[in-house]
Amino acid sequence: MALLARCCLTLAAVLAAAACTGSAPGRAAAGPPPPASSGTVADRGGAGARSWAPALTGHRPCPGQPDVTCADLAVPLDRSGHEPGALSLRVAVLGRADAPRGTLLFLTGGPGQPGVPYVPRIRARLPEVLAEYRLVMVDQRGTGSSALDCPALQKEVGSSDTVVPSEPAVTACAEALGGTRNFYTTADTVADLEDLRRALDVPSWTVDGVSYGTFTAGQYALTHPGRVRALVLDSVVPLDGSSVLYEDALGDSARILRAACREQRCGFDPAEDLARVVRRDGNAVGVFTLLVTASIIDPKLNDPRYGILAALHASAKGDRARFDALVAGFSGPGRATPAEFSSGLHAAALCADGAWPWGDASAPLEGRERALEGAVRRIRPADVWPFPRETAGAQGMPRTCLPWPASRPSRRPPGRSLAGPVLLLAGDRDLSTPVQWARELAAATPGAELVVVEGAGHSVQSRSDVGARAAQEFLLRRPR
Repeated sequence: MALLARCCLTLAAVLAAAACTGSAPGRAAAGPPPPASSGTVADRGGAGARSWAPALTGHRPCPGQPDVTCADLAVPLDRSGHEPGALSLRVAVLGRADAPRGTLLFLTGGPGQPGVPYVPRIRARLPEVLAEYRLVMVDQRGTGSSALDCPALQKEVGSSDTVVPSEPAVTACAEALGGTRNFYTTADTVADLEDLRRALDVPSWTVDGVSYGTFTAGQYALTHPGRVRALVLDSVVPLDGSSVLYEDALGDSARILRAACREQRCGFDPAEDLARVVRRDGNAVGVFTLLVTASIIDPKLNDPRYGILAALHASAKGDRARFDALVAGFSGPGRATPAEFSSGLHAAALCADGAWPWGDASAPLEGRERALEGAVRRIRPADVWPFPRETAGAQGMPRTCLPWPASRPSRRPPGRSLAGPVLLLAGDRDLSTPVQWARELAAATPGAELVVVEGAGHSVQSRSDVGARAAQEFLLRRPR
């Protein structure tokens, strides 16, 4: 899911340290799709579809990274050819085409996060791997250099999955994008990645994805199984889009709070405190946002700058000031720019890809709220305690897509299970992509390796030495 870059105390600086335009935002460049040639036919047929050969152009050193080459990949907005226009995706390449173990495509999260700015972070975390592989990272369509810009939505939610946007901000974004909102699904990105592989002229590659990048990587592997040599999926998002109500994360909060309390010998039950606070104050979504964000930047809940457990306990005893300030700070206005994280792309892709209680993205607006309410009523309260079950339907993911106009749903790949070598990585304190999601995918993937890192939160390759080492060992076992 999204890296929740909220502003609380020194949180903005912490996230900045942890993390390391082409056409007008929200619109494809005027003119036809990329030039036709005798290349392979685009992945979707239909009237107006063209044959063309993808290519990387405009090779130059990436800003601040003289040994990394940046280039541009032109892709059609609409592969059926009905909607004119093209997008230019920025691509970064580190290493030689004849690297001993081939090419590693590394996919970042969101949806909404660019790829190119994270090259320094990945090369610092996986140095042994990058001595053997050529690294490729890309600003997926609608992000980074081609970011969708929805100012009101961007200001309200920034890079958060769970902060609740206003309905006017959501509808204004959809109206600004117009019909182009149909072309920012994960299936469109999967087709772009296949164009990128062809442009690089590699028969197959290894793919490593983090958070939403695991969803994209998984969809690519299911669509093009013969093109993937091995997969690393770090902080797993379910490949069927079933994560939208966050029931597993809500229910796992009690275990994570209690584990942190045992380690700190706090002497009280923070899960009981949370249950008391959210029912008294009606701030369950804000508290959930706080805990999800903490699972990224402070997964053991022991950073004295935040003091989350102590503030929660004080609030349960009646002294609300400190905890209320934390909740408000983590749920405050987003500060990420569209180029840093596009909330417009996040909404367009999320609403197209999610398995919603009302059906897919083409469902009419009428009846969606009723379907959501029914799904929430079917949740067993014990499964999401210490939160009330209403939190599942009140958090930002469903509240973003409830008013999103009927759109083209993302196409599902034909494959049902991943094949080939697969490594799944998870932190046992992650509430952004809870460990249960990785366990379920491991159970459904023959031969998959699952590494659960104790005490770690989200994005274990970037934030855990154990996670980075597990990824490196797996990737370096692959044959040359």
